[in-house]
Amino acid sequence: MPTEHEKSPIIAITMGDPAGIGPEIIAGAWREFFTQPGNPSTPFPLPPTRPVVFGDPHVMRAALNLRRVDAAITPCPDLGALARDYDAYGGPERMPVVSCCREDVASVSYGETSAAGGEAAFRSLNRAIDAALARQVDAIVTAPLNKESLNLAGRHFPGHTEILASRCGVDAFGMAYYLGPCAALSSPTGLGVAHVTLHTSMRNALDEITFDAVLEKIRLLHNFMATILGRAPRLGVCALNCHAGDGGLFGREEIEIISPAVAAAREEGIDVSGPYPADTIFLDAKHGRYDGIVAQLHDQGSIAIKLLDMFSAVNVALGLPIIRTSVAHGTAFNISGKGVARITSLLEAVRVAALFANRHETP
Repeated sequence: MPTEHEKSPIIAITMGDPAGIGPEIIAGAWREFFTQPGNPSTPFPLPPTRPVVFGDPHVMRAALNLRRVDAAITPCPDLGALARDYDAYGGPERMPVVSCCREDVASVSYGETSAAGGEAAFRSLNRAIDAALARQVDAIVTAPLNKESLNLAGRHFPGHTEILASRCGVDAFGMAYYLGPCAALSSPTGLGVAHVTLHTSMRNALDEITFDAVLEKIRLLHNFMATILGRAPRLGVCALNCHAGDGGLFGREEIEIISPAVAAAREEGIDVSGPYPADTIFLDAKHGRYDGIVAQLHDQGSIAIKLLDMFSAVNVALGLPIIRTSVAHGTAFNISGKGVARITSLLEAVRVAALFANRHETP
């Protein structure tokens, strides 16, 4: 009979941009991945998982040295063998690495944008997506990539979410932040925030806020939070304009687009209300009135959730046939290579990925 460890989910952790803090937060968190629930040594006890890094062995070796983690790098060319005998490859003292990068990754310097860094992040992510689609891994957790470096490499995507959606062949997708129960929230169940528009200019975002887009994100957030909570969530929807447009004085998007989408979602049986002014709805959410918020703009939702607790929040891709979570912060080029980057968001991202994998569900 397989042990609980042998049945635990295989989590592919992508290295991200090697010029950023991705490799070092993976290295810094490595031993914590094997800390069992109930151990008081960490405030983020995790369920059993079998992590494997997708990236470059030399970059990860340097990251382990930077964080002074005494662990060996074990090459992992065969994910089937890893699944059959994880202990031969991984554990607190062994980090299995699937090599995905070109030789020019060695030219990447901390804190600098480069085509080599963007290409390394892109290849690591795509190799992990292939493994997830082939059911060789149970979930993906991504360390941050740099969008400028990604475009220097000729990979013209706005970010992780859009790459994932393209490779998975889905049109209805989104990005959400999830902040679990914490001191910043009165709610014992946490808070999810989905975005109608993502990585685009403000001018373009206004054109992307449509009835269909708002309704789609309400549906996606409803399904995601229902899985997290095990019950129907209570959702609120942000207005676009100040004062929710004040009856059309400051814009008609609330009247002509957002309110009809909310009404359509309610007709489908979703517990959702709004639109409400963005400067008050998050206060209500903080005090437990809502389980999830649909924000119209990237910064409308991101600023609020990061002010609550940036380093405990998790980025979750919605609507994919695979599980993907991520940290809620960027590459932090200003501190990369210094060994001081926090690991808490990565630990929480692994925990949420394992939650979905153990339930055999996707966000």
